[in-house]
Amino acid sequence: MKFTLSWLKDHLETEATLEEILEKLTDIGLEVDGVDDRASFKTFKIAKVLTAVQHPDADKLRVLTVDTGEGQPVQVVCGAPNARAGLVGVLGKPGDYVPGLDVTLSVGKIRGVESFGMMCSERELELSDEHNGIIDLPEDAPVGMSFATYMGIDDPIIEVGLTPNRADCTGVHGIARDLAATGLGKLKGDVIAPVKGAGATPVKVILDQDADKPFCNGFSLRLVKGVKNGPSPKWLQQRLTAIGLRPINALVDITNYVTFDYGRPLHVFDAAKVQGNLTVRAAKDGETVLALDQREYKLSANHYVIADEKGVESIAGIMGGEHSGCDENTTDVLIESALWDARMIARTGRELGIITDARYRFERGVDPEMMESGVELATKLVLDFCGGEPTETETVGYTPYSPRAIEFPVSEVKRLTGLEVAYQDAADILTRLGFAVEGDGKAVLQVKVPSWRGDVEGKADLVEEVMRIHGINQIEPQPLPNMGSVNTKILTTLQIRTRLAKRILATRGMMEAVTYSFISEEQAKAFGGGKPELKLANPIAADMSDMRPSLLPGLLSAAQRNADRGFADLALFEVSGTYEGDKPEDQRRVAGGIRRGTAGVEGAGRFWSGNAQNVGVFDAKADALAVLEACGAPVDRIQVEAGGPSWYHPGRSGTLKLGPKVVLGYFGEFHPDALELLDVSGALCGFEVYIDAIPEPKQKSGATKPALTLSQFQSVKRDFAFVVDSTVEAAAIVRAVNSAEKKLIAGAQVFDIFTGASLGEGKKSVAVEVVLQPLDRTLTDEDLEATAKRIVEAVAKQTGGTLRG
Repeated sequence: MKFTLSWLKDHLETEATLEEILEKLTDIGLEVDGVDDRASFKTFKIAKVLTAVQHPDADKLRVLTVDTGEGQPVQVVCGAPNARAGLVGVLGKPGDYVPGLDVTLSVGKIRGVESFGMMCSERELELSDEHNGIIDLPEDAPVGMSFATYMGIDDPIIEVGLTPNRADCTGVHGIARDLAATGLGKLKGDVIAPVKGAGATPVKVILDQDADKPFCNGFSLRLVKGVKNGPSPKWLQQRLTAIGLRPINALVDITNYVTFDYGRPLHVFDAAKVQGNLTVRAAKDGETVLALDQREYKLSANHYVIADEKGVESIAGIMGGEHSGCDENTTDVLIESALWDARMIARTGRELGIITDARYRFERGVDPEMMESGVELATKLVLDFCGGEPTETETVGYTPYSPRAIEFPVSEVKRLTGLEVAYQDAADILTRLGFAVEGDGKAVLQVKVPSWRGDVEGKADLVEEVMRIHGINQIEPQPLPNMGSVNTKILTTLQIRTRLAKRILATRGMMEAVTYSFISEEQAKAFGGGKPELKLANPIAADMSDMRPSLLPGLLSAAQRNADRGFADLALFEVSGTYEGDKPEDQRRVAGGIRRGTAGVEGAGRFWSGNAQNVGVFDAKADALAVLEACGAPVDRIQVEAGGPSWYHPGRSGTLKLGPKVVLGYFGEFHPDALELLDVSGALCGFEVYIDAIPEPKQKSGATKPALTLSQFQSVKRDFAFVVDSTVEAAAIVRAVNSAEKKLIAGAQVFDIFTGASLGEGKKSVAVEVVLQPLDRTLTDEDLEATAKRIVEAVAKQTGGTLRG
């Protein structure tokens, strides 16, 4: 939201300096994003041309002698057709920045003649589009004076960053009201006087909408006959130019001015171009309209329009049509002010891709009581600038505002903010902000919310209003409460595991990414989602319509974007939420990651000894198991099953389980169809680990064991080779070995697999090294034989394997 200091003072009677106003704006939550003090304008001076002679080597150039008011005249080469002796204009000297040209002037030679500056046109100073000649000021304009001061354009421009709830401050008047509430000044222009009209408006308005689902909650229309449209006054053009708007003509400039002055968007129709009455209705599928931005928009039944008997004249609440726009030939004008549904405006603007100042305000919610007042203000300005005779205002469909009532215990201010605010002080603050306040004089206020504060719904909102005006900087910092022991658990188990997962993946050479929680419906269905309840009601883009069921689509797309820019070998991870339904318990906490190209755990890229290998299923498996181990999962009991969900390669993927029912995650290379859907290519593997599925560690009673238990006895290694069916997984044999003697067996790993005709059809030999670690005595031969017997029996029972002879 931009405005000038003088504009603000139209509504705020104050003696405060610019610095005091800026500080107070930020204090009350209207954060100042920037200030342009117009310093560049102040350098341009009023100068008088003493002589003007023809350039010796250019027919269209003149050599001017210019009086700057500083003593010695300067020489300037100028190509303007109106450059002449006696002209009083505006001089830019070397070192001055010319905004319309985006250049800083310097001494130069033009066709061999030195020029010590330039005489400026209005377009070069961004005052208007006029560029047929240099600025021609009255003869009595004081030479040597700052041109900005003379014209009153040295007005600082203030830009405020508004939060979406502060629709009341999308107009300068609303900002002035907030500042006045702080005691910085007195609010002016709070009442807009009605303009008397003669006769009824001949054009009628028909609201064609369902009574239970209205998209237009009121419509005011007024005709002003006999206007003379032309340029708006200089002061108005300067204000619009200062905030980045291009002046067009008086009628259009008035609507833009009221939009920024009171936050009330308006539209004007050339009455001669409107045929019959106006109907506010849903558009017809395929209907088109050429809008004021010279673009043609194709409409659907989800969009709403203002139409006459010929067709669409305006996209409701967003942009008018070119056909009925006002120009220099307009003599009769229809002023329209309507109250549109905020959701409808947001959806229509998003679907059509139109961003306007009117949409910005309507989708945040405008003051309903300003609908008719906006017409009155615009009518007054039209009469002042263009003349004419107004009719009476025609209003349909509007129900007068009924204020929301809130019971407000003043003690809530202390409870929620820590500020001690007296009962009467709180009442005074709310009254200055425009709230109607009554109370018991002791503890509770009965507050009625004004029409322009649609964001205030309850007690907490009133606390915020009191707090920001009383002074948020008066809240004293408080130390955090003492949590007792340094060992006190502050974070939840899930928070701890999230941190551990991020840390372990970072140490494994992966980079953290943050991707959108929204993906397209097609991608969601391909990765196990796409449920109707997970579709967004108001997506920010067409390809972000569904909540993600997996982290992988975002990570794979991010990897491809990097690859397209030359970073082909990379590893990315994310620890965040995925969604299986629309209930809180359906949100999962997942650690996911992908590796691309040669970005394996051992390194990536080219080496003197040969290129690194492309990533594969075992890189993803190692990452997934590392996450589970870091998060405290019992990795010795995790089962690995071949295969995974449909987006993984069926022969190069696996599922990590804890028992028959608990799925801890998946890993592997990706299915070609999934990569094609995402338009992703290259050697890729990835994993997903559900860290919220890891069981909590069991609490053991009694004395705790030392963190590390060492044995004074030598460990012993024994090798076993088992003949099993070729379908039996090696991991199943290892689990069987470990279960044979849990207290004695310290570890087991496969070191050889053999297949051959000597073993028989469909058989294989799996060799396992077993480490036996005694804790209380040296093992005897009898102990080793007994343990070996239990190992063989366990493998036979669980896998059907026999000891190879």
